[in-house]
Amino acid sequence: MHYLLILLAVSLLVSAIGWKYFIYFFSLGYGFGIAALSIAIALIFRDVLSAPTIALCVAMFIFGCRLGGYLLYREHKAAAYRKILFDPNLKKKKPLFVILTVWLFCALLYVGQVSPVAFRLANTADGAVVNDLWAWVGFVLVILGTCLEAGADAQKNAAKKKNSKRFVDTGLYRIVRCPNYLGELTIWTGVLISGIGTGLNWWQWLIVAVGYAGIVYVMFSGARRLEIRQNETYGSDPEYQEYAKIVPIILPLVPIYSVEKHKWLVA
Repeated sequence: MHYLLILLAVSLLVSAIGWKYFIYFFSLGYGFGIAALSIAIALIFRDVLSAPTIALCVAMFIFGCRLGGYLLYREHKAAAYRKILFDPNLKKKKPLFVILTVWLFCALLYVGQVSPVAFRLANTADGAVVNDLWAWVGFVLVILGTCLEAGADAQKNAAKKKNSKRFVDTGLYRIVRCPNYLGELTIWTGVLISGIGTGLNWWQWLIVAVGYAGIVYVMFSGARRLEIRQNETYGSDPEYQEYAKIVPIILPLVPIYSVEKHKWLVA
């Protein structure tokens, strides 16, 4: 299990950027943390890397770098995003215990998210017979999710350039109101699936399950925050009201149109 300690150390190191600004634990620390973890996994298990595990590591690296780079770009270029990011409430100094707890939570979560790939390689190194099919299925989903997330970000930016005061309901936003979060869920579902057929034991599956449940919770929590902001901004607009009634918030074809009242999603 020493490799898990190495991955945790890498995750703590990269996500420590949150000490500069608290929200970075969840943003830049997340994107670049996943990228760093994908490199660490490839280096630790370099002797047993296979074509699908290389593909998975590369796909996670691309996802992390794209997300981190996009967040940096948006922070410097988008005034509306800076207003949200540097909200006075977020700038308030947090107690040391809170900062330490969030730092550790984020680092553990990111390790849990990538753990299916690490466990696949660790079990291979221990002589387990693995099924590469599930790794390839997972890889395809990671690429699909990354494209979905990147496409949603690009479409939103294009729509806001045309009319910065209107909500976005074109392109992927016709399918769900948070297609970028749908992309994230697709990515981590792919990583989860890549752990199938690798002889994972009970504690490995426990870590995998906690990591996956954690990111699902974070995505729905983010959707709730976005819904609250959009209701405050566009709530009086009849077009938005109709849009919010007929377009699911995050999962296509699943009739979940609002999560605002679910206070247990506060994160």
